[in-house]
Amino acid sequence: MSSILFRSIKGRSDQYTKALSSLLGDIKSPFKSGAMVGIKLHWGERGNHSFLPPVYAKEIAGWLTMQGAKPFVFDTTALYSGGRRTGSDALKTAEEHGYTADYLGCPVVIADGMDGRNVVEIPADFKYFQTVQVAAVTENTDGFVIFSHFKGHMAAVFGGAIKNISMGFASRAQKQRMHSDARPSIKREKCTQCGVCIEVCPVGAAKSGDDGYPVYDLATCIGCAQCIGLCPEMALKILWNTDDKVFQEKLIETAAAVWKRIKEKSIVINALLNITAECDCLPGENPTMFHDLGFVGGYNPVAVDAESLKLIGTEPFEKAHPNIPWQRQFEYAKETGFYLDD
Repeated sequence: MSSILFRSIKGRSDQYTKALSSLLGDIKSPFKSGAMVGIKLHWGERGNHSFLPPVYAKEIAGWLTMQGAKPFVFDTTALYSGGRRTGSDALKTAEEHGYTADYLGCPVVIADGMDGRNVVEIPADFKYFQTVQVAAVTENTDGFVIFSHFKGHMAAVFGGAIKNISMGFASRAQKQRMHSDARPSIKREKCTQCGVCIEVCPVGAAKSGDDGYPVYDLATCIGCAQCIGLCPEMALKILWNTDDKVFQEKLIETAAAVWKRIKEKSIVINALLNITAECDCLPGENPTMFHDLGFVGGYNPVAVDAESLKLIGTEPFEKAHPNIPWQRQFEYAKETGFYLDD
């Protein structure tokens, strides 16, 4: 099912929630009374000024509650340093940005756990990934609202529902796998010899050396990035060197694997508001590149992102991020069966 709904915004910004409410009123809800439903969103990096305000999440949570569902808002920890690297930092950032249980009327959850280890492996069976590692919420929640701020992105050109599912559900290790074919490289000045990298290595490639620092058998290493993602001191280098085309394909593979597990119990909404050139992961002021349009809703993330791009046009995104093969996301989505035209 790939039917698309669009509600344009009219009047002052304080009327925007009426457009969202109208869309919610017409969307076909898959949620049963008593269902635990996660609202997947991004409350912005600490210091970012372009994230979506929490009023829209509150509207969605209220809509779910009226149906008898039990909503909660969630995101996962970030791979890089900043205000979302750990669960405690992420919750503090959420609070600073107004995403609190008192305001939203529902809990705020870090889906991969406070230490980033509440994760599961799910089947993928694609070119790069046979499995993908994602937050355990993927498997133990009754339904999802994928609520995304549609805007630009330095590596994907645009960020919407596809990226909110792929990077947004992914564990820190899976995030690293998408960004690079990862092998550990230690920064000794940051290492405290805590042993976490040795503990989490699934193949025994990490061992304690004679001087107490970890050593890595790269012939045994499978590049899973568990050590990089879970090092509490960020003493293992984060790599960002995946080829642009490969990155688009890895995004699709991760999102497709997640979507296969949740598609029968999910809806997708993009907010085409405050459309900035960069994603909400960056602190500071991000320039807007297009005027506010409204909300796009549907039942497939690829279709909802395609419609969002159609409404805005591709020129602003390509001007902000030239020479990146963003079209490969849609091509590969069809090749993998993630999205098929009706």
